[in-house]
Amino acid sequence: MTASQPLRIGVFGGSFDPPHLGHRALADTALRTLALDELRWLPAGRPWQKSDRVLTDATHRRAMVALAIDGEARFVLDDRELRRSGPSYTIDTVRELQAEQPGAALFLVIGQDQYARLHTWRAWRALLADVTLAVAAREGQAPVPDAEIAGTPHRLEVLPMPRIDVSATAIRHAAAAGTGLHALVAPAVAGYIAHHHLYRKDAAH
Repeated sequence: MTASQPLRIGVFGGSFDPPHLGHRALADTALRTLALDELRWLPAGRPWQKSDRVLTDATHRRAMVALAIDGEARFVLDDRELRRSGPSYTIDTVRELQAEQPGAALFLVIGQDQYARLHTWRAWRALLADVTLAVAAREGQAPVPDAEIAGTPHRLEVLPMPRIDVSATAIRHAAAAGTGLHALVAPAVAGYIAHHHLYRKDAAH
């Protein structure tokens, strides 16, 4: 990066309960495809669209993200949403990053499912003006937005992703059943889940 080139920062949020190999694959693809200087992993504090399930304690989710991103210097664990009171809104995080990194180019890394419902997010029009969307395209399929998003000018980068059959829900169920997780999460994350008995019905989260 030269003095004339803005810092390129990826913004990758989620509950990460737990962070899995699909998250890591998307983050690695974003680094490579977007030539990012850094990608910030932002575990959500109180994601307002996931009020139907109690999240695992923030301390555990923060620790698992730290283990999941180990070995890549351009990955940054950003826990501001865990420290923020009230619901987690992406627009608030983006505005804070803009104040901290004036002139930086911000890329919001999301999956196709998030892109499809982006019109339900808080201040989504302002968000589209502030960031470039970087959307995962699974198996070569073009990302499809809601009609409102499609009708609103926005910057879009497509991240080519292979099919990865893994979900946090399936991992939690597997952990509850005592099934091995090493094909689903990083070995260090699997060890952490086992050590702390996370997702077991008799465990305190």
